[in-house]
Amino acid sequence: MCAFIQGLYYNIVRKETLTREVTNESNVSPPSIINVTTSGNTCILFGAKRIIIRFKNQTQLDLTNTNCSLYDNADVEESHCNEENSTLTLRFLKAGHLKGLALRFLLVRSYYKLSVQNWYKLQSLQILLNHSVQATFNTSKIFAPISYSYHCQHVSSLQKHDALLVPSPAQSRSRLWDVTFQDFQIQGFNTEDGEFAYAKDCATYFSPAILMGLVMSLILLLVLAYALHMLIYLKSMDRHYQRKCSATYFPKTKDSYLEDEREPLRGNGREFYELRQPEYCRLSIQQCASVSH
Repeated sequence: MCAFIQGLYYNIVRKETLTREVTNESNVSPPSIINVTTSGNTCILFGAKRIIIRFKNQTQLDLTNTNCSLYDNADVEESHCNEENSTLTLRFLKAGHLKGLALRFLLVRSYYKLSVQNWYKLQSLQILLNHSVQATFNTSKIFAPISYSYHCQHVSSLQKHDALLVPSPAQSRSRLWDVTFQDFQIQGFNTEDGEFAYAKDCATYFSPAILMGLVMSLILLLVLAYALHMLIYLKSMDRHYQRKCSATYFPKTKDSYLEDEREPLRGNGREFYELRQPEYCRLSIQQCASVSH
């Protein structure tokens, strides 16, 4: 039997988490929920299938690779919560050569005017040995609406898992530690009935294949837009040159108009003048050798 310490107002309840694919690894404990309650009210929920820690280049330590589940191997007596923030402290009773190992999660509640609702985020994660802080990891992408839980397949400080946990620059020793959570889920506010609310997942919709498709689509749209622009440009240039080649493009001068207005017409000894402008008013003048009265 694994040792279990129950605080005055804290207890741990084991329940199955969200349905996941069953792994073939026999050394992985079944997923469980850590339920922290105070005065009979649930305030923090936490679950993880695996928790792996490594210091420097030493062999990594799997905190869930024991005969006990995470529920049996962790004490949460130092956890506390209120309306503005929640602190989850997992003190591991069996952590191999790392005696007195503990993980501390700080969850902070905030109100965002843009979304007109409250959100919470994981402000930091600390690694402690015998109540002394050994490493601090900051986060900026682990957040969810106040009525949701947060879930991610991997929350880790390793680059291969997107490094959601960033070592704090204020504490140089933080870079000596690596921590990875598999099938991570947490909820620090608005918990009900000891069960996780609907989860906001960290899974991105922009996978490499989707990003490549978007880039190719953008390139295709640019090519089509350029081709359409050139087609319109060529048509406009064609109309422009057609106008320049037409007779109407070169307007007649004033002298040419005057010549057109009085064009002499001669025939049989008589001379006539035809007024060309305006066209609707034509006048013929006949010149006679003698005028009879």
